[in-house]
Amino acid sequence: MLFRSATLADGRRRDVRVRGEAIDAVAEDLEAGPDERVVDATGKRLLPGMIDVHVHFREPGYGNKETWETGSRSAAAGGVTTVVDQPNTDPPTVDASAFDGKTAYAEQSIVDFGINGGVTADWSPAELFECPLFALGEVFLADSTGDMGIETRLFEAALQQARRNDVTVTVHAEDASEFNLSARERDDADAWSAYRAAAAEEVAVRRACELAVEHDAQIHVAHTSTPVGVTLADSTGMTCEVTPHHMLLSRDDLRDLGTFGRMNPPLRREKRRQRVYELVADGTVDCIATDHAPHTREEKEAGIWDAPSGVPGVETALPLLLAEVREGDLTYERVRDLTATNPAEIFDLARKGTISEGNHADLVLVDPGTSREIRGEDLHSKCGWTPFEGWRGIFPELTLVRGRVVYERTADGEESFGDPIGENVRVHEETDPAERLVER
Repeated sequence: MLFRSATLADGRRRDVRVRGEAIDAVAEDLEAGPDERVVDATGKRLLPGMIDVHVHFREPGYGNKETWETGSRSAAAGGVTTVVDQPNTDPPTVDASAFDGKTAYAEQSIVDFGINGGVTADWSPAELFECPLFALGEVFLADSTGDMGIETRLFEAALQQARRNDVTVTVHAEDASEFNLSARERDDADAWSAYRAAAAEEVAVRRACELAVEHDAQIHVAHTSTPVGVTLADSTGMTCEVTPHHMLLSRDDLRDLGTFGRMNPPLRREKRRQRVYELVADGTVDCIATDHAPHTREEKEAGIWDAPSGVPGVETALPLLLAEVREGDLTYERVRDLTATNPAEIFDLARKGTISEGNHADLVLVDPGTSREIRGEDLHSKCGWTPFEGWRGIFPELTLVRGRVVYERTADGEESFGDPIGENVRVHEETDPAERLVER
């Protein structure tokens, strides 16, 4: 395939040739070969595929909420070419058997993937670290979906094990001792945010970073929702992610969202949201990850204390960010770094994250002049709803994973998906490209 006259994130107009799994050339005025598909990208943006380092595709155990087939289709339709699944499934991914079981489900993915290992009182680190782990975590410092919250002593042991095995630890940082118990007397939609107060995150991030420094380990703070949490991670040399919902939604939106806006950590006050957005824009935040955590409508329609926490987001993240660029609040280069370049650097994905010769051809083509209204019924997640109902996003026309078209949308809105070609990025990157060519 040859992309003709594509505009890259930095504004350069280039032809980009894809050959096999890789980007073969990035140059001006490339001559098309006789067997190449030529894509006219004039006036369009060609971006590296998003690497979403935080999803919950729910299998095994909760296939009624999402499957690897539906989740990966949703990812591809949103320009995500690599996803990283978290361990709070059933069974939890805490030993080799569970890891292998989840890998079997992941064979239905049309995008590349990583699988994180979990930490519980029953985990088996000796087995886990023999598996091709993407990272350790999400390590829960307070209970969330799956009830995998752990104590400080076990967290320290996990840090030590991870350091010895040169593995990053992804941390869900909330301190339950800081929860506001008086909020339990309320039943309005805002009660969850009042209960899991901002102080719970701030105290937990501070302690997690201190312990990481003490044990010479590297942590990545998941779904950071407060400006204090972001700056603490940054000041201690750790990395962090922010979700689109914490970046764009606040407690003011809960009047409309109701229990469909309940997640962990919860939405914050508008002033905190604005400051988090500023930290995303100015380069302090390392990456955007979705914490894609779908539940069925029936589950979310329960009361505030009974509805499960979590919202879908893997399909809408990049389109929403691109819409923010059009509004002038972000740049294409910043979006590229937040969604692709930085995640690849943080988690050592040497051939992903940039449009460079020799890198994997994980590519997304978008038309910046065309946006559409986000509607849950049009998305491809099994849950069929979104907290961004009625917002506008700039969605991909074409998504490639290692040179293969996994999603395409025509001018009249017809959509098609590729075959399940996703591979574990840790296994794939350890295999010599020439060996893969021979195997195929």
